Amino acid sequence: MDSILVTGNGPLSGQIPIAGAKNACLTLMPATLLSDEPLTLTNAPRLSDIRTMTLLLQSLGAEVQALNDGQVLALSSHALTSTRAEYDIVRTMRASIRVLGPLLARHGEAQVSLPGGCAIGARPVDLHLRAMEALGAEMDLRDGYVHAKAPAGGLRGGVVRFPLVSVGATENALMAAVLARGTTVLENAAREPEIVDLAQCLRKMGARIEGEGTSRIEIEGVDRLGGATHRVVTDRIELGTYMLAPAICGGEVECLGGRIDLLQAFCEKLDEAGISVEETAAGLKVARKNGRVRAVNVVTEPFPGFPTDLQAQMMALLCTAEGDSVLEEKIFENRFMHAPELMRMGARIDVHGGTARVRGVEALRGAPVMATDLRASVSLILAGLAAEGETVVSRVYHLDRGYEHVVRKLRGVGAKIERIKGE
Repeated sequence: MDSILVTGNGPLSGQIPIAGAKNACLTLMPATLLSDEPLTLTNAPRLSDIRTMTLLLQSLGAEVQALNDGQVLALSSHALTSTRAEYDIVRTMRASIRVLGPLLARHGEAQVSLPGGCAIGARPVDLHLRAMEALGAEMDLRDGYVHAKAPAGGLRGGVVRFPLVSVGATENALMAAVLARGTTVLENAAREPEIVDLAQCLRKMGARIEGEGTSRIEIEGVDRLGGATHRVVTDRIELGTYMLAPAICGGEVECLGGRIDLLQAFCEKLDEAGISVEETAAGLKVARKNGRVRAVNVVTEPFPGFPTDLQAQMMALLCTAEGDSVLEEKIFENRFMHAPELMRMGARIDVHGGTARVRGVEALRGAPVMATDLRASVSLILAGLAAEGETVVSRVYHLDRGYEHVVRKLRGVGAKIERIKGE
């Protein structure tokens, strides 16, 4: 397996282009299943998860072409050959469950394998299934697959009340509802920018949607959807990750395409820690103010709160902060697996259930460490940028699922980093 070698070498300077959002693109791609007309996505990220979703859609009979070095995806579902999402593909990526709603809405049935993905908690699919049932579908779990069937005449509008906020279930319900007969109301819906992006794309295809970005979304079903061209929203998690690079190392970096409204709560914590964030014509300019970073307390919450997908990276920053910080993880269990690896680098961290206390140290030391999931992998790279000596991060295949050209982007602002090919 490949590994990444990082050598701490001081402040960073320059610009980092931020890609389109992985989580948005992985939901926009299945939206092609709702129409027999072409859907074109621009600003697509070039990631292994996007290739996995491409394989899944192609296995259903959809056509997917990657153009302009993968940044444009041309999709068409005019001649689907299957409504069964097979285990061999779905097991590698949790986002595969997003095909359930579109298949059920347009084709009246779907068989979707129970998904796999990062080991950061159970993340059950029951909220997805309850949403489909609220629209009249019959759901059956057997042999490791979700077997779903719409009533005669197709899905019908209904009220979907989510007992807890779920981005994926909101997206699945939204896509299913656009072709359901009558009106659907999603209550306690997720409010993330990726939800807004999906609604905007579906509206271009002819859907009738109101309220995206709030906890109540109303959808008036239509008979059919057409084609569209849509630009994928900026990846706010990649944005936040690269904003932390100059925060950890010092220096000044401009993140091209960044917007504060995508990460308001995160930006507020950076300000509290002594990190300057300034809007520019091209994005966001980030610089560490004088002295060490100040300790801050962080609680992960659904949007617009602090993102769980930036918790590991924030912990890396706080390892060298002045004072004690407390991070409370309220979204996923088992999401402090990066803590023992950071401790190998000299960090002082105590984990008790869903809470981690970080006691800042003067400096981290380079060490061999192992990535346990996507966000943990990049947190260890960030820590390595600020550590004394060399850090080798192994099992970086996780990284390729969520960050394109990470070595190239960090080198571009002065980081000393290289990828070492495995045997």
